[in-house]
Amino acid sequence: VSTQSTGFRGHLRMNAPRFYLPKAEDNSQPKKTAVQTAITGSIISSEPGFMRGHGTQVEEKKLFATVSGVVEKVNKLISVRCLTARYTGEVGDVVIGRITEVGPKRWRVDINSRQDAILLLSAISVPGKQRRKNVSDELNMREYFVENDLMVAEVQQFFQDGSMALHTRSLKYGKLERGVFVRVSPSLIKRTKTAFVKLSIGVDVILGNNGYLWVFHPLNKSEEMEVEKNSTCLLYTSDAAD
Repeated sequence: VSTQSTGFRGHLRMNAPRFYLPKAEDNSQPKKTAVQTAITGSIISSEPGFMRGHGTQVEEKKLFATVSGVVEKVNKLISVRCLTARYTGEVGDVVIGRITEVGPKRWRVDINSRQDAILLLSAISVPGKQRRKNVSDELNMREYFVENDLMVAEVQQFFQDGSMALHTRSLKYGKLERGVFVRVSPSLIKRTKTAFVKLSIGVDVILGNNGYLWVFHPLNKSEEMEVEKNSTCLLYTSDAAD
């Protein structure tokens, strides 16, 4: 088509219609799902085929929440994890506890659970070569832990009454000193590969799965020797005063 009225020759181009195909979904990255929360008495699901888990109740073919917390779904099993509940441990959990009682061949430890945990004398590591505990070790149990001592341990097993048995057979477990104790809800602590975290600000944190945390500044060898020297001097001074 010529355009003579404007004083120049040209051609009008007719563009072919363009068709846009929808983009394919990228399934390489996992989709982020929103965290579902529920309050007591709210309806969680009314779809058929669900399985009732902890913190739920079925009425009129509907699943209701009996506690307030986070809804957890595993296939068809639906449960509600209460945010304010006591700690329910699992074997292998790292926990921080406080000694509440020294008994015969055992210590009772508060670990923020329904029952105190048990730390047997045979489940600790004594300085030097590992050996079978004898009568002298039982008489000197207060040299290892006394009431109100803070310690970090690992859940070893469960007794028939539901209480947990702990052990400290590792160099990373034992009595906690020179730090700050912090208590949070156990629901805020996720189970990870390690509970010992080093922060970039020069502070270490022990994340107990029971909601107890220990924040401390790690000492180098020279600082440790200085602390031991001061402790020895204080010990000698107290003995001389007595």
